[in-house]
Amino acid sequence: MKTVIVGAGISGLSTAYALLEKQPDLDLVILEASDHVGGKVWSDKSEEGFLCESGVNAFLDNKPKTLLLSQELGLSPVTSFDASRHRFVFSENRLHELPATPPAFLTSNLLSVSGRLRVMLETLIPKGNNPDESLAEFATRRLGREAFEKLIDPMASGVFAGDATQLSLESCFPRIHEVEAEYRSLILGLIKLQIKARIEGAKNKPTAGPGGELTSFTQGMSALPLAIANKLGDRLRLSTPVESLTKEGEHYTVHLGNGEHIESERVILASPAHAQARILKNLAPDIAGELRSIAYPSLSICCLGYKRDRIKHGLNGFGFLVPSRERRNILGTLWDTSIFPQRAPEGYVLLRSMIGGARNSELALLPEERIVELIRSDLKDVMGIGAVPDFVRVYKHERAIPQYVVGHRQRLKTINQLLINHQNLILTGNAYKGVSLNDCVANAYALADTLI
Repeated sequence: MKTVIVGAGISGLSTAYALLEKQPDLDLVILEASDHVGGKVWSDKSEEGFLCESGVNAFLDNKPKTLLLSQELGLSPVTSFDASRHRFVFSENRLHELPATPPAFLTSNLLSVSGRLRVMLETLIPKGNNPDESLAEFATRRLGREAFEKLIDPMASGVFAGDATQLSLESCFPRIHEVEAEYRSLILGLIKLQIKARIEGAKNKPTAGPGGELTSFTQGMSALPLAIANKLGDRLRLSTPVESLTKEGEHYTVHLGNGEHIESERVILASPAHAQARILKNLAPDIAGELRSIAYPSLSICCLGYKRDRIKHGLNGFGFLVPSRERRNILGTLWDTSIFPQRAPEGYVLLRSMIGGARNSELALLPEERIVELIRSDLKDVMGIGAVPDFVRVYKHERAIPQYVVGHRQRLKTINQLLINHQNLILTGNAYKGVSLNDCVANAYALADTLI
């Protein structure tokens, strides 16, 4: 069956690879509007030797598909330094290390005594009955207001660049939703799951966090999409935007921006939801309307490089996130040279800050000079860095991460119902069931299993 995939981000590339793995003789073409593959998985190495991730920084090794794919492609993933296990939150004018164990939680000053006691009372809280609760509502109900503001809110910014009062718990963190539904209490559920894992001899024990080791590649995250692209060969066409899609009988016609068109029996749209909406505006205006309602706030990534001896901070950790209540410009900063090797020249360090997101989307679109000024101001207050950076690089994403807001599950259900009228039209990508690279790869293989 002739198949066209639109979009060569990690979703489109992984889908193409998985399909060809199952059916090597498949008549397949992948169309990408930009001049490079990977979408927001793009690494940029400067002449000075700074390796900047413009988007995705890493993936966790707790999901097998990405590691297996990497091995098949001949890539050798690298795991993060031990220091990256130390993570911080900026609260009340100082950095607090996130407690990793129950004893550390009890002695941490991140939450007040009453805030810690409220978290411990979580075991007594009844199970909720709202099937699509916001992350803020869920966290406040189960853990208390202070824990939400200082722990959960910054996590929402760090993962989704999102607003926890709008994000859907069930859609963003389905496993947490399932644990409450099955065990009533998150704490009791975690204890029972750890006991079960110990009995079964499982390698990865359930934790309060996402689990797994942070993983990347020596040459950056771009290594993965570039390796897939190399396997796809001339099936992949770059700088080839798709304008629209029409259908006659059982065949689709993919209309390209250069006036060409491609006939195909099956079309897989793996581009961002807003791009899919534009392509489908005539063929399926009802689906296009649903896709347009998926928000993508703006986000900018700013990489600053310094000589190590000009930074007094120890940088012994992954970095820090900033709760909304602190009213800072940045969402957080990663200490990249403390996470993976070869991120900066010898004697230098690289810091990677995020600004914008659903919290302050407009900040991400300011002139680069102003973005750098705002970030440097916050880094001076948070980390005491007053030095002028030796290296600066800013990456602007006008539409960054899709937001799974309350109602997302129903939106997906509506889209799936509407797709019944469009046989062999498939929508995929990180706008649907998981924004992480691991999710995109796993969903690609699941889609290939369904289609072949």
